[in-house]
Amino acid sequence: MNKTLMECQREQIFLTLRLTAELFRLLKRFAAAEIGVLAVKGPVLSLRAYGDPAMRSYGDLDLLVRQRDIRRATELMIAAGYQAAVPVSAIDSGKIPGQYLFSAPDSKLLVELHNDYTLRYFPRRLLLERFFERQVRVLLDSRKAPALSVEDELVLICVHGAKHYWERLMWIADVAALVCSQTNLDWKRAAESAEEVGAERMLHAGLLLAANLLKAPLPGKVLPMVHSDSGAAKLAGQVLEWLPVAGSSPPGLLTRALFRMRMCGGLISAPAYLLRLSFSPTEEDWKENAEEKRHWFPDAARRPFRLARKYGRNSSA
Repeated sequence: MNKTLMECQREQIFLTLRLTAELFRLLKRFAAAEIGVLAVKGPVLSLRAYGDPAMRSYGDLDLLVRQRDIRRATELMIAAGYQAAVPVSAIDSGKIPGQYLFSAPDSKLLVELHNDYTLRYFPRRLLLERFFERQVRVLLDSRKAPALSVEDELVLICVHGAKHYWERLMWIADVAALVCSQTNLDWKRAAESAEEVGAERMLHAGLLLAANLLKAPLPGKVLPMVHSDSGAAKLAGQVLEWLPVAGSSPPGLLTRALFRMRMCGGLISAPAYLLRLSFSPTEEDWKENAEEKRHWFPDAARRPFRLARKYGRNSSA
């Protein structure tokens, strides 16, 4: 067992070195092309939360890029040796995927580009420009990388965890570690960041999970705000019930839908949020060989049926 763990650790260290080197190679290219970019999750989150880019397991790089720059960014990534999962023709036709995925055939590295259009699980449209306005420089391996503010990163990882029903303990650990290590975190700013995008309940649920499951110490001024959100407490309780079988027995379609609405809250906003997610097609809903077509309705109409096929059989979960 020790040998296996040591091998895994060594592999993660080597992968971290490769990803960090690739991150700065790409950042240099983006800067030369005058394309704004922010590094999220990955080595930056690992450094902030755990003090070392190699302490957290991750297998790709995530970057935020404005939608107006996506076409040029895609061309840049292709010139850098990557294959684009979303072709330029799809971008030109206005198709919006779940993420702009790029893979390097030789190195097997993966890079995902995101923006306010692809990050659709934020209850309200992400104000991406404010993320860029609040950006900071993080010292990573003696070099500076553009990144989110700590407060915006906290909100982002809570929304990401909620999107995936917090089915990985690692995502809860990220919240706990970030809260513990970033003692100067501006909680007022974090609350405002969550409020901007309607993600207060997602933030509260993430903090409750970190506090209840991993004993993350929340400041006294934060506790009343978190504990007063009964909806967040119910979400956290449901996640704790799911965690022991996470991955092997995913929630069924109805359970997922109810969880989605509770994530958002509000008699009007919650159903509207669910409807938007249900009819916002991603690349999985695009008809084969029809990426360049501009018709939105067929893709949107196809999505609920695909989700029903994918999750309907797990309705007993």
